[in-house]
Amino acid sequence: MQFAPPPRPRRKPSLTPMIDVVFLLLVFFMLASRFGMDAVMPLPLASSGDGTYEGPPRLIDIAPDGLALNGAPVSDLPAALAPLMQSPTDMLILRGRDGATVQHIVDVTETLHAAGFTALVLVE
Repeated sequence: MQFAPPPRPRRKPSLTPMIDVVFLLLVFFMLASRFGMDAVMPLPLASSGDGTYEGPPRLIDIAPDGLALNGAPVSDLPAALAPLMQSPTDMLILRGRDGATVQHIVDVTETLHAAGFTALVLVE
């Protein structure tokens, strides 16, 4: 009398390696993708020479602790610039002082753009 060996249960394939690969691909594509558009601010450099400076001096010093217009500290920059400007397209010269962060300079330029000033030049 021969007995057939008992049937072995079918082994289910492990999903763990496939899940690992999917998570690795997810992390790769998340790190390789761009989630937002970069803001572009057109700031001509002082050496470009495409603009001419006219009118009273308008030098804005951007320091880590505040702003100065022509050497005098100011709190409301657009209001302080109003008497010096003949039109909103007059050139403004921005100068970052020691310790000023790039984000602070960007914030000042965005404030000036929001106030309607369009001709900004960044110098060292």
